[in-house]
Amino acid sequence: MKFKAFLTDNGVSLLEKRFLPALDKMGKICHLYLTRDHVMFLHNLLNGDGIQSIAQFRKEALFDDYRISSQNDDRIAFAVDLSLLLRAIRSVITIYAEFTDSPTGPHGALTPNRLQIKLVKKLPPHSQQPMPFLTFETKGYKSAVIQDVPISKPLSRSDVLELQAALDMAQDLPPTLVQVPDMNQLQNFVDRMKHVGELINISITKYGDLHLQISTTLITLGAEFRELLVIGEQAEVPVEDRDLTAQTRTQRAIQRGDAMTVQVSVKHFAKSLQCHLAKPDCAFYGIAPQGACLTVIFQFFVPGTRQTDKSISLHCRLPVLDPGSN
Repeated sequence: MKFKAFLTDNGVSLLEKRFLPALDKMGKICHLYLTRDHVMFLHNLLNGDGIQSIAQFRKEALFDDYRISSQNDDRIAFAVDLSLLLRAIRSVITIYAEFTDSPTGPHGALTPNRLQIKLVKKLPPHSQQPMPFLTFETKGYKSAVIQDVPISKPLSRSDVLELQAALDMAQDLPPTLVQVPDMNQLQNFVDRMKHVGELINISITKYGDLHLQISTTLITLGAEFRELLVIGEQAEVPVEDRDLTAQTRTQRAIQRGDAMTVQVSVKHFAKSLQCHLAKPDCAFYGIAPQGACLTVIFQFFVPGTRQTDKSISLHCRLPVLDPGSN
């Protein structure tokens, strides 16, 4: 199997400044999944423990001169330590910037410089067995800098098929999604709540309400976001419910089939909010059928517009601690 590509300046910026810091908060180890057209960072799709996160890029969003080949339908997947990956990129782009900004070519001309990434096998020091690495290389006029990131043995054909099946399953959308345009409000609320208890109840209605509540034997703390944009199944709030308390209104909506509620870990919920480091423009929350999981979909706009950037996607699936009700 072979993989080689050149990171674009936009690709370097997306990974180094936004996505890798965010994904590293999801978990130190993830699978990097490469196909003919896409590059994906996948957390917990095979083991099922913890938050599942899926970050997907069209190859053009990160790379040019992208080349991949394998006997597994040109698909390659392996586990990688995101902190090591981020450190390697930051180290090599420091040199990359120095080479790019310095007139090191003949007659003082600026040297064209490119940042290459490729899959290689090398013999580590004091080892008899070649090991796989993801290698970053930048070349100046008279020198080159190489950073090797150790990776797992690439997944077998059966494991890649299992990963692809889990990825396909994780793409299912909840029937109702509500948009939260300001994630800072959620972040502030969760920062206060995480010292109160370990479990949080999330309710989402077809009316555009997102209700959060955490309860202990001594205290109940809640927050509600109303009249949010709804995508998918939606309904009008019954007139007789409009002046009721949030808790009563939510309970009545659940009884009517106009809402669902699940219980998730405060720790997981807080961790999912770290995706704000990827600088999404807004987020959508939804509950899967039968309360299977809480789904958070982050939306990115084409810079300077309100149009969705279809070359980038990021979403999380939080495991539920209660089967939910609908």
